[in-house]
Amino acid sequence: MTETVLLVGGGGREHAIARAVDDSADAELYACASNRNPGITDLAEGFEEVDETDPDAIVEFAESVGATLAAIGPESALNAGVADALDDAGVYAFGPREAEARIETDKAFQREFMLDHAIPGCPDFEVFEDGEAAADYIRNYDGDLAIKPRGLTGGKGVRVTGDQITKEEGAEYVLESDYDTYVLEERLVGEEFTVQAFVADGQYRVSPAVQDHKRAYEGDEGPNTGGMGSYSDATFELPFMTEGDYTDAVEIIDAVVEAMPDYKGILYGQFMLTSEGPKVVEFNARFGDPEAMNTLPVLETDFVELLVAAREGEELPELTFSNQATVCKYAVPEGYPTDPEAGAKVNIDPESAGEALLFYASVDARDDGVYTTTSRSFAVVGLAETITGAEAIAEEALAKAGEEGLRVRHDIGKAELLQQRIDHMNEIRGE
Repeated sequence: MTETVLLVGGGGREHAIARAVDDSADAELYACASNRNPGITDLAEGFEEVDETDPDAIVEFAESVGATLAAIGPESALNAGVADALDDAGVYAFGPREAEARIETDKAFQREFMLDHAIPGCPDFEVFEDGEAAADYIRNYDGDLAIKPRGLTGGKGVRVTGDQITKEEGAEYVLESDYDTYVLEERLVGEEFTVQAFVADGQYRVSPAVQDHKRAYEGDEGPNTGGMGSYSDATFELPFMTEGDYTDAVEIIDAVVEAMPDYKGILYGQFMLTSEGPKVVEFNARFGDPEAMNTLPVLETDFVELLVAAREGEELPELTFSNQATVCKYAVPEGYPTDPEAGAKVNIDPESAGEALLFYASVDARDDGVYTTTSRSFAVVGLAETITGAEAIAEEALAKAGEEGLRVRHDIGKAELLQQRIDHMNEIRGE
């Protein structure tokens, strides 16, 4: 039977999902999003421009194309109950319903859930609905804090004292911002990494660890972004990790799945590897962007077969991954993220990317070519036996693209930065 798969979303993450569906033996792809991603539309049998937060319009399109499965990319759609609406219409959505998606969309719920179910790796935290009380707590806290608005902020709402800002600036942030609730957490010190798990019917299958780079500029300087790039190794661990570190992170995911038996979709654990082992920075309820572009290209298991097994309540297939390292680098418009300048022509396509994979993100496809918008434009991904080999492939593609009107973090995946991560972790461990 050929499955008709509806993809919701139009970014780089969704382009990676579209490729995975297209690689399946028996699947037809349809897509809907608020933007027209040329990489997705080239693969899809049909495309509908709809708001990702409009469940009724998405269900209407799903029914019109006879969708039998749906893959939901962005967290905004999950927060709007798109998975609920599709499930209720008889289209199995591989994504959590709104109630379970709160593990990402409501940071206070996330921490309280961890506390109530004794999920390992939970940092000390407090929740404040009063800005004055939150500001006083920040000023008087013995140590540094991560300041997190309760809801979705596109990866750009968190502030960390002792790193990005001073305590007084943190107090001013909560007093001047429009968010109504803040979660204040102890600042975790170490190396961040993520593990993405495929979850359904109380089962889960995990993928290799990935390290994302949120800061806008090289050397981890500047404001946070949606993610400037990421890398994975040919093993499930990263160079600064041990097998035991990875196992400890998976045990945290195991505890979440056990405590949330109705969860389905991707459970993304973002961890800080500390001197005491992995602690939870946050959970996301969908693929990461850019981490999907590291994980899906090396997934050898048929992605659609995995979704079918989830829908049918069958045992999930064991996942196999090619033994390759990956390096993903985003090209973003000049001035991103604070004052981005749109309108630069994107001088790269899947053919000119050479050995690298090209994933379009937020671009404007016109009759005379593809142009940047004010968000992340496109990503290139290199695959090789080593991280440095994959990085060289990504750089070769970027050199062909040129950088007029674009900016890239070239240090991601380079040997010098990898060694810094290893040295930092050894220092934290006292080695």
